[in-house]
This record gives sequence, C-alpha cells and structure tokens, in this order.
Amino acid sequence: MGGDATADRGPAMAGLRILDLSRLLPGGFATVLMADLGADVIKVESPDGGDYGRLVDPVTFAALNRNKRSVVLDLREEAGRETLLRLVERCDAVVESHRPGVLSGMGLGYERLRAANPRVVLCSITGFGQTGPYAGRPGHDLNFLALSGFFAVPHRPGRSVDRVGVRVADLAGAMYAALSLTVAVAAARESGEGQHLDVSLHEAAAGWAGPLALPLLGLADPADSPLVTGDNDLFTVADGGRIALATFEDKFWLVFREAFAGEFPELDDDRYDRRADRTRDRTRVAELLRDVFARRDLAWWCARLAPLDLPWAPVYETPGEFLADEHVVARDLVGVLPGSPHAEPRRQVRFPVRFGAGLDSLRRAAPAHGEHTAEILGELEQERARVQEREREQEPKR
Repeated sequence: MGGDATADRGPAMAGLRILDLSRLLPGGFATVLMADLGADVIKVESPDGGDYGRLVDPVTFAALNRNKRSVVLDLREEAGRETLLRLVERCDAVVESHRPGVLSGMGLGYERLRAANPRVVLCSITGFGQTGPYAGRPGHDLNFLALSGFFAVPHRPGRSVDRVGVRVADLAGAMYAALSLTVAVAAARESGEGQHLDVSLHEAAAGWAGPLALPLLGLADPADSPLVTGDNDLFTVADGGRIALATFEDKFWLVFREAFAGEFPELDDDRYDRRADRTRDRTRVAELLRDVFARRDLAWWCARLAPLDLPWAPVYETPGEFLADEHVVARDLVGVLPGSPHAEPRRQVRFPVRFGAGLDSLRRAAPAHGEHTAEILGELEQERARVQEREREQEPKR
C-alpha cells in the first residue's frame, strides 16, 4: 500500500494543473510533491529522448516522476511552442530549470506566458537565480552547497565538514519551489494575476545553513559553537558498525552514564553531568565515548541501549537495513508503486506526511517518453471544440 488506509476523499491538489519543463532532480522533486498531492503534472519533453534522467538513473527517475503524464513537444519549432502556449491557457503553473534567459530566447518567457494566461505562475528553478553575477554560471548541488555556508557549520572539533550523499541544495530548493508554487497559485486564483517565482538552489541551501552559520561570525574557532559537542555524534563499535548518540540534554547523559558505569568504570564520573561542562570539554568527552563504544560490537550495544530512554540509533548504511526497520514497516513508509506496460512495480517511499483524510501517493508509474501525447493533445482539441460551441450558442439568432 502507498498511502493511508482512510483514503476516501479526493487528493488535496486535485484540479491544479502544472506544466513541468524541468529536468533532473530539483524540478522533478518539486513537481512530484505536487503530483503526489493530486495535481495534474504534465511533463513536457523534447523529441530526442526527453529528460536525460531516464538514461542516467532510471530508478531515481521513476521516483521523481510518478503520478505524472508526459507529452512530447519540440519547443525549437513554432508548432511546438504554439501547442505549449495552448496548454498554458489551461494550466495554473509552469516549472522550468533552464539557465536564465533560455526560455525567453525561445519566445516563452514570463511575459509571453502571461499573455496566454494572466493568472499563470512561472516557477524558474536555477542554481543562482535570475539575476546577480553568478546567474549565468553552471553548477550542481555540491557547488551550491560550497557557496551557501553549509560547510561553515562544524560538526566535530578539529575536523572539516565533508560532503553528504543526499543532494541537500537540490532538495531544499525543490521544497521551497513547491511551497511557493502552492502559495502563488492560491493567490492567483484569488486575484486573477500570476507571478514569476525566482528559486535559487544556492539561496535555498543558504536558507537552511544560515541560522547555524551566521552565529559563528564572532567566534575565533567555529568549533567553539555551543552546538558542537562531543556526545552528539556517530561512534564506531568493535565490529565496524556505528551508533548515533545524541545526549544533548543532561537527563539523557545521566541515563547513559549510569546504565554503563558498571561495565565501563571511566563513566563513573560526574564531571560531565552538566551540559556546559560537556561542551567545554567536548574533545575529551568525544574521546571517552569513542573508546567506550569501540569495546563492544553493534549487536551488544543495540541490545543494551534498546530498553533505555535515550536518543540513540544504529546507523543504517544499506537500503536493506532501512527497509527492514520495524518502525518503517509499521507506518507503511515504503510501498509498491504499480507497474505499467513499460515499467515494473517498484518500492518507493510514500509522501512522508500522513493526512487524516487519507492520501494514496503511490498511484501511477512514471510515464514513458511521450506516453500521454495523444491524450493531452486530444484534450486540447476537445477544449477548443467546447469553446467554439459556446461561441456559436452566444451568437445572436437571426
């Protein structure tokens, strides 16, 4: 199952239509969030294979494009651009991820889209935004993080911050885009006027890093931040596994220390029972814990920590460990996306919010390239026929 068992109402965003001109992760993630919530997301793809995520990483592509439809349009040709503008007339929003000026260069900039539909919202997701000295620079997630302050936030004394595998800037920008789209479309429905949203992945990463990075300005050593501690870290155990321990509050440190002082006499010491003391001696506390954890294997630590009221966790380093977790299973966090004639069923993480009214977010497989072209163009023709019929009905009778 891919959603809540109580899914008896229509999806929250049913009736909202979005044209997705983007490629790869940021735009794909922004629009799949809205597709999961019921929006009709139409992925506009070029004739020459479309989104190259299909070839580079088809499994991730399947997760980023579920619940969407695909239409093939050649925007290099006048006919393709005309068809896109006809689609814009019927849509609430357009999402694109070209470098600044590319869409305008094709004759499809915001003013042209607005002429076709005054209430349309254009959401442009780029690395550095539509203006500024970096606007035209190429970049990927790691570049945006490097310039955002992300690596200025220390996590251990005396160690530089390493990159993470999760594409933080891309996903942060996508979430800001989805939130801003929801607000802008609602406003446009009230006022009849759309707007252009300028989403910068660099600025999205800075928005996440800023509250932690900027307070470090007055410190000679950023590791002197009160948020850098020796007892909030990952610790390697005897068999190479790792434990995440976060005894930030004094009460948790006391529970940990008292539970294991008999096994490890060096913990039978009250010098670090107060947060301020553990923070001041963060290096010594970290060394103490590294030594303690290294003396037993992962199974021993998990068995001993499990009954305790402590913020701890084994570190899952494979997808299989995550999938087998009892909490993940109990909450149906991972479901099976149905297959299709061109795609096998796949396990995917559902929309990670449970709606009391119900939501099934694993409804339909990612589309094949251009799978819905005939269907979508047919809808345009049907709409044109309805408009013509209404116009005939309104003509004065002789």
